[in-house]
Amino acid sequence: MKKNLFVLAAALVCGSLSAQDVEKTERLDSVVVSSTRAGIQAPVTYSSLGKEELRASSTTNSVPMVLNLEPSVVTYNEGGNGLGNSSMTVRGSKGSQINVTLNGVTLNDAESQEVFWVNIPALSSFISSVQLQRGLGTSAGGSGAFGASVNMSTASVSPGSFGGADFSLGSWNTFQTTAYAGTGLLPGGFYVNASVSHGQTDGYIRNGSVNSNSGFLSAGWLGNSNSLRFTYLLGDQKSGITWDGIDPEQYKTDRRSNNAGAWYDKFGNVHYYDNQIDRYTQHHLQFNWTHDFGRGLLWSNTINYTRGDGYDEYFKQAASYKKYGFSLPVVGVDLLPYYNGDIIYRKEMGNDYYLLKSDVSYTGGAFKVYGGLNASHYVGNHFGSVLWASVLGDGWDYSGFNADDPWYRSRDHKVDVSSFVRAEMALTESVTAYIDLQYRFVRHKILGRDDDNHETGLLMDFKRSWNFFNPRAGLSWTIDPKNRVYGSVAVGHREPGRGDIKSNIKGSVSPIRPERMTDIELGYTYSGSRFAGGATVYLMEYKDILLETGKLNSSGYAIKENVPRGFRRGIELSGAWSPCSVLAVDGNLTLSANKIRDYREYIPYADYSSVYEAYYGDSQMLLSPSVIGMGRVKVSPRGGPSYFSFSAKYVGKQYLDNTQRELMKVPARCVIDFCAYREFRVSSGVLGVTLYVNNVLGHKFFASGWRYEEYNPATDTIESQIGIYPQATTNFTVKLSYKF
Repeated sequence: MKKNLFVLAAALVCGSLSAQDVEKTERLDSVVVSSTRAGIQAPVTYSSLGKEELRASSTTNSVPMVLNLEPSVVTYNEGGNGLGNSSMTVRGSKGSQINVTLNGVTLNDAESQEVFWVNIPALSSFISSVQLQRGLGTSAGGSGAFGASVNMSTASVSPGSFGGADFSLGSWNTFQTTAYAGTGLLPGGFYVNASVSHGQTDGYIRNGSVNSNSGFLSAGWLGNSNSLRFTYLLGDQKSGITWDGIDPEQYKTDRRSNNAGAWYDKFGNVHYYDNQIDRYTQHHLQFNWTHDFGRGLLWSNTINYTRGDGYDEYFKQAASYKKYGFSLPVVGVDLLPYYNGDIIYRKEMGNDYYLLKSDVSYTGGAFKVYGGLNASHYVGNHFGSVLWASVLGDGWDYSGFNADDPWYRSRDHKVDVSSFVRAEMALTESVTAYIDLQYRFVRHKILGRDDDNHETGLLMDFKRSWNFFNPRAGLSWTIDPKNRVYGSVAVGHREPGRGDIKSNIKGSVSPIRPERMTDIELGYTYSGSRFAGGATVYLMEYKDILLETGKLNSSGYAIKENVPRGFRRGIELSGAWSPCSVLAVDGNLTLSANKIRDYREYIPYADYSSVYEAYYGDSQMLLSPSVIGMGRVKVSPRGGPSYFSFSAKYVGKQYLDNTQRELMKVPARCVIDFCAYREFRVSSGVLGVTLYVNNVLGHKFFASGWRYEEYNPATDTIESQIGIYPQATTNFTVKLSYKF
């Protein structure tokens, strides 16, 4: 069955829709994002989703899940059913290598370089368009794109007033509601757009519950030559901790289990701490002023401030009190000495992100020129709090203990300054040259004590600066109105993240170096009245890739080290065919090789006294499938707005580590989804009913995971600990929407 479904998906595939969409005429309300987006003639591999496509997706889906059917994209959700922690890879590049921007402002966490999508719930209901660039793409501020970029925009002003609401009910007590409204462009040039959303679910796996709220407000003024806009985005979420995954043996007997918060009574019965949660609130404030000087010259300036606060809360049974900052022995309420006991604690953080962004664009004759400056400062505070200890009881002064000598406290400062200039020049009527030059300066400082260093007293004192030059260049040849070819070469760099730096500080290995990648893209696109398609060949060559090789620091944490060489090489094919107004068929296929050259793994002994070395030669990179495919059929009866569709997503086998062993395999999967939409015209607007059936065939699979290993010299065996993320079987969502 799997093979047949994949053949069906592959049969629908014909080429890469790298640049199908026609560039919209720039207005003052949208020029703010143009500096990070690729134009129709840019030799950049990308695809785009518009407002209607975003609205048509399930309201329970985060942005990664919405992008799931795009070429080379693989997604998964820790809770199993859409809400909660979601992740994506593009061409195998993980989240920390994907640059994500909203209105040109980076959303990547400055420390980890990740985007935690659960912290910005229902974002797809606020944004007006998304451009997914694969490869190094165009220059952007913040964490550098190192495999892909996601450029999102809320910059859309409707000519008239509008409003609407969505209500969704789904499996496992999933509920999502969104209400939105806008004034449109008023006679004086003013406008206001607003949206609020609430979502909740029990989750597919135990403790996979989510309770989230979000809000969006955009207010501005649009004149003949000036635009002023204020944007506010709120994300607030409380979700059960699911990132531990489950053991493969548990997966066989109870795939919905989750050990987070588990504890055992004296009879060996398992219980669960109900508040084992992740809680985070984030406020994004942006102010933009754009001025049109006339004659094709535009200047856009953005000030951004982001504030985040949150914590993870845990219950741990029989914990070492010394690890959490107590002086031993701890004298309990019974006046007896204790060294271990049950404990409830939080890992807390608060961070501030300040950014100033200024961009200039000029369009005139055969030239398009963009230039920009991006400067940001991030301050991140990390600290631990003990809420309760079993031997001290409820009445002890925990707040005083946390204030006097917290279990741990550290602070990060990160400065990121970049500038770029990008130009497109028509050499002839059909050939366009492209050049994109970026300089980036990064300074990262970490001071304080980490959560595993209270016993050792080791203080982190890290200060490091990096200077990166990232050039891009290419040519685009429009053979005729239907056919275009392009080619480009780009070089990108990426600094280590906070976790990489911390592990290296505590270890005894040589200092880690930034990663470097050279990206070569060769593409062809065809765009006809009924069919569009093409192909993209990409060569992404890496130097000094940061990978976990198995070495540990003194605290037992995995150390990432630079591996000299690796590559991702592949071809992306996709096509879309619409023979009539009733039928539309599209699909894509990625075939790739993702290898590490001469890979050596270092597996620690159980007592950390030494390491066991294993050599694997040229090995497949972790979580990098060689085959990714999608096929979709959409039928619109009588050519109207109502439709139904089937989509099949195929993801080839992949591995949880870089050793390419059968034990670490994530099996291939093919998942079929169904969607049906019925629209009713009412006197004051449009009423829509949508049914989503995900995983129609009830395929049982896990999508990702992690592993940790030790070497046992007594038995000469490698002992593995694995956590995997089961995905939901057949599940349903019904959405009722109204808009006017």
